[in-house]
Amino acid sequence: MASARTILVFGDSLSAAYGIQPEQGWVALLAQRLHAQGYGYQVINASVSGETSTGGLERLPRALQLHTPEIVILELGANDGLRGLPVSAMHKSLTRMVELSQAAGARVLLVGIRIPPNYGPRYTEEFSGVFPELAQQYHLPLVPFLLEKVALDPALMQEDGMHPNPAGEPPVLDTLWPYLKPLLKKTP
Repeated sequence: MASARTILVFGDSLSAAYGIQPEQGWVALLAQRLHAQGYGYQVINASVSGETSTGGLERLPRALQLHTPEIVILELGANDGLRGLPVSAMHKSLTRMVELSQAAGARVLLVGIRIPPNYGPRYTEEFSGVFPELAQQYHLPLVPFLLEKVALDPALMQEDGMHPNPAGEPPVLDTLWPYLKPLLKKTP
């Protein structure tokens, strides 16, 4: 049975606070918000910069066993897309991660991501379609696009144009929060 007090954030550089101090990232800000609002959750950030869905799938069973989360925030796929990896492989890995998380007693919040159109419209559309498809199939809440409020604002992004800067991290959390909040339980 899952611990009633742990949220496992399982993602890539977008959740690992790439290029900024860890305490400036949206995951650290989430932990602060949960504490300030009286939610008794421990937030474990098991995100790894550069992680693909295949690498995540290899790491997830141990993370689930170690942390027994009540909620898994699954934020992977961006690196699959940026590397032009087969969408079918990403779909298969994300599907398995959802199933493993649910089998471990965790509820999953799926985080969608979009990629630049470098690989053409067909690949880009297939890629973005994976997230809503999985959300529908497994009845998961879905954050449609994690970087929705920051991606097109250079003032909120690092120079690489792919990762939020410290000013961009609070809007990232604000994008995710309405989808996470219904999954939360207040500490008795």
